[in-house]
Amino acid sequence: MLRLRITPLALLLCLGAACSPRDFLTRRLAADLIAGSETFKAEQKFWLRTGVTSNKDYFSPEYLLLQRRGWITAATAPCGHDIAPAPCWDVALTPQGVQTFRDLIPGGAPNSPYFSVPVARRQLSGITGISREGSLAEVDFQWKWVPLNEVGAALYAGNLEYRSTVAFRQYDDGWRVLEGNAVRSNQNLEDALKNSQTE
Repeated sequence: MLRLRITPLALLLCLGAACSPRDFLTRRLAADLIAGSETFKAEQKFWLRTGVTSNKDYFSPEYLLLQRRGWITAATAPCGHDIAPAPCWDVALTPQGVQTFRDLIPGGAPNSPYFSVPVARRQLSGITGISREGSLAEVDFQWKWVPLNEVGAALYAGNLEYRSTVAFRQYDDGWRVLEGNAVRSNQNLEDALKNSQTE
């Protein structure tokens, strides 16, 4: 009975002090702010270079995967003065590669030997911890890549989870995730996503 009387009193005190749901950094609010941020919502792009490519690029893990899928092929080619190390490769899409990439290539890019295709987006798995100190907080969270297409499924196979920590700051209108420059030693969201560790 005492608990029922305290709850309405706390609600009235909060309303009187002009509290908003953003004044309390809960796991749900932190998840909403992270998942709704432009940095987190940005799609992962894969940059594909056709034409003369360095040996290092042609034997990168991504290009090896494209070769195994039968999406690209190459023949040895002389290196240009701005491409190294030798040998170089003249990379081209196979007919199967053309079919796979056709709808993913942005308009105007087919004439370019270097273009990007969207392959994945981030999905928040959950908040694993919140540490507060005054008007600053650090939020630990887990996330994974979700493929957007066949190329994304090839590059981001499996359900590999990442762990990140991001800084939050409390302003007069509530808590915000730091997306730009970090305050003190706290990480902004862009840095947190770059420095993610796998589970």
